[in-house]
Amino acid sequence: MSNHQLLLGKSTNYLEEYTPSVLFPIARNQGRSSLALPPFTGYDLWRIYELTFLLPNGLPQAYMATLRVPCNSPYIVESKSLKLYLGSLCQTMFGSAEEVSALIAHDLGELLDADIEVKLYKIGAKSMPLIAFDSPLLEGAPELSDLKFRTYEVDAGLLKLADKDKKDKKSNVVCEAFHTDIFRSLCPVTGQPDYASIEINYTGDRIDKAALLAYLVSYRRHQGFHEQCVERIFTDIKNKLKPDELTVTACFTRRGGIDISPVRSNAKTFSAPLRSPRQ
Repeated sequence: MSNHQLLLGKSTNYLEEYTPSVLFPIARNQGRSSLALPPFTGYDLWRIYELTFLLPNGLPQAYMATLRVPCNSPYIVESKSLKLYLGSLCQTMFGSAEEVSALIAHDLGELLDADIEVKLYKIGAKSMPLIAFDSPLLEGAPELSDLKFRTYEVDAGLLKLADKDKKDKKSNVVCEAFHTDIFRSLCPVTGQPDYASIEINYTGDRIDKAALLAYLVSYRRHQGFHEQCVERIFTDIKNKLKPDELTVTACFTRRGGIDISPVRSNAKTFSAPLRSPRQ
């Protein structure tokens, strides 16, 4: 398949009967070829808020779901094709929710050449609770209130380590995390804005907070898929600032009843992406 077959930005018919052929894969190496990627692990966690199908007696069912795609899969799934595929289940009869989750895992596994974890959830406040990041808000730091921002195209040169306090004989190595709620990038196909809360969790020489915020702001006019943006952030911070451990988690806002939260890490352990209040 070629990119001219992408459904993004095109008028499409919304399907009501199971149609797996609408799914469209995008090779991960399209976004990775220009990056000197350091080793990492992680996955892309999709949350589905509008999943409906019919039971054999014709009664509609309404569920939420999560799809977990490993970051070493050779492909990602194009978001609009995923929306249309899931929507095509709405007038299809299934014997159980387990049958639906198994079918989705099979179809996406075939498409992406990877093992896909699919979970369905009953709709309820406790199924996917909202949990905000508990790390400090980067743009809320008092010492950054007078900063001026002028760069809105990605510039890794903005990143730098914090100056060491000459009076402090202790090591400048820290273990800390920050998050921002003002991240914005652009869809590379439609040009539509994508918004996210992003957390940077690292162990290593102290990172300059003002420089980190300026760097994240510089994505404001950058065109890139969600997964590619996160991998570029991970790569730039790791290659330029060389932390011992680094985890980058991005919670992108919902579009068409679907959101995505990619996480990339070289840490021994890391937490699953939270569901932010905007998701």
